[in-house]
Amino acid sequence: MGIARLLAKGWVVFCVFAGAHALNLALQGGQSAGVAFPSVLLPVLLFAAMGLLFVGGYGVSGGHVSPAFWRLKARQFIPGFNELVFIAFALASFINQVFVAPHYVGGRPAEALEAAVFYVVPGQRALEEAMSCGLDGGRIFASAFTWLLAFVYVASSVSRLRLAAGIIRIERTVGPEPLGAAIFALVLGAFGIIAIQLFFIGTAYNWLSCVGFNDIAGALVIGLAPLMLAYLVVAALASALAIGPE
Repeated sequence: MGIARLLAKGWVVFCVFAGAHALNLALQGGQSAGVAFPSVLLPVLLFAAMGLLFVGGYGVSGGHVSPAFWRLKARQFIPGFNELVFIAFALASFINQVFVAPHYVGGRPAEALEAAVFYVVPGQRALEEAMSCGLDGGRIFASAFTWLLAFVYVASSVSRLRLAAGIIRIERTVGPEPLGAAIFALVLGAFGIIAIQLFFIGTAYNWLSCVGFNDIAGALVIGLAPLMLAYLVVAALASALAIGPE
């Protein structure tokens, strides 16, 4: 759970999610799949490579690259249980955003979920206020559904925090975090507080105009940001727990 790996995971998920929405918007705009897919794939690969190059440079400067790096096996890149759950939830959020929410506006279950999240999450109230111009199209339901997935992810991950902290301790015996364990946990905690202010409290929603939610940026804020926040909070808690004794 080093900062380089955390940044790499987050960047890859961000690029794939944004690319999927860009492809969907291109198809909705009338482009054929043969034209839309290559035009989206190349920028996604370039952006992903750019971010991973930056993260790799951080890893090299921090001394992460050792002779063992060149003996990595393919099985070592298999995501863990928390990562698999996160990927499944991100996929569910995307499917709901694109295929379910736009056709399920006004249903009783959707309204019940929206009301519950509206009561619990200040950011949901800020989102509805930001879209008061009449733009919805299922976006409010999509946001509520993503927040539900984020809460489920945090609840399921908390029960495995000690296990995650133990894995972090083992990893640090092999490759110590260059920032130091305490500083790393402090950095994650600081970013977690900032992310809570931006998305759970809802400050970030005020930065987008109403029509901005109709683009890729709005889709990312609605469908991915709550899950990324949940992952960051769990990572910060696990890192803080890993500082203490076993």
